Amino acid sequence: MGRLIAVCVSKKRGTQKTQTPAAYLKEGYGIEGDAHAGGWHRQVSLLSYESIMAFRKKGADVDFGAFGENLVVEGFDLKKLPVGTLIQVGEAKLKLTQIGKECHSHCEIFQQMGECIMPKEGVFARVQKSGRIAPGVAVTLLQTTIKKSRPFTAAVITLSDKGAAGLREDKSGPLVKEILEANGQDDYEVVETLLLEDERLLLENNLRRLCDQRQVDVIFTTGGTGFSKRDITPEATLAVCDRMADGIAQAMRAHSIAITGRAMLSRAVSGIRKNTLIVNLPGSPKAVKECLEYALPYLGHGLSVLRGTEAECGGM
Repeated sequence: MGRLIAVCVSKKRGTQKTQTPAAYLKEGYGIEGDAHAGGWHRQVSLLSYESIMAFRKKGADVDFGAFGENLVVEGFDLKKLPVGTLIQVGEAKLKLTQIGKECHSHCEIFQQMGECIMPKEGVFARVQKSGRIAPGVAVTLLQTTIKKSRPFTAAVITLSDKGAAGLREDKSGPLVKEILEANGQDDYEVVETLLLEDERLLLENNLRRLCDQRQVDVIFTTGGTGFSKRDITPEATLAVCDRMADGIAQAMRAHSIAITGRAMLSRAVSGIRKNTLIVNLPGSPKAVKECLEYALPYLGHGLSVLRGTEAECGGM
């Protein structure tokens, strides 16, 4: 069991937070009166008391809230908890949604110290149950392991210059989401959808973020797998993967070739980064439907093995 050391809020995003004697955590929203509250996955930010104290020993003169954290928690190494962990804070309940964050512009602390602990050691959560909190209340980890029955978390990324510019409606990304959520074989929860330009570094950064920080089970990309010079999805996927899962892409390609010979022109790949599977899908809605409905019945076992809730089938 841990303890809540400080509660901090701010009126504006991008500013340091200041301590408050008490706060109200509102379900599906965040801390009332805090600029980061809202209907998204980073409603509440948390930082370990031990991490702050270690940073102070390096000579940093920082108050609680200086890193932009809402809650300072003693007793846990928060960055080592998996996404999906349930945390009881007083009478409220949080669900961990992200580990670490991107640092787009170096803060004042970084300018002074040459480093900042929030991007690597801060964590983020959604409010699952409302409740009033104050420094001193108990903090308890309710669930730190992934249940076998938990839905697979998924992200969907559409790659399209015209779509990102608002010149073309994205039909493929919403279709992937629709098929996943209607799938009868396994349960999928689509936690994030993106519509990006065909820019390799942009895609690589988002793939890393979704794998490392949001820790989703699977990412489906659609588009960018052809012969155009702007088709960079396979290259970006290869750049971020630790291991390849070539059989998935090969099987979908073989299935599509039986429908149209043009499927041989697909350069789609599939691979694994840490515990996340990345699958490249075609760009057209028709091909997306054909490939995804063919592959989905077989992906659940692989995803279960990746997250450790099911064993390999080699001995069967």
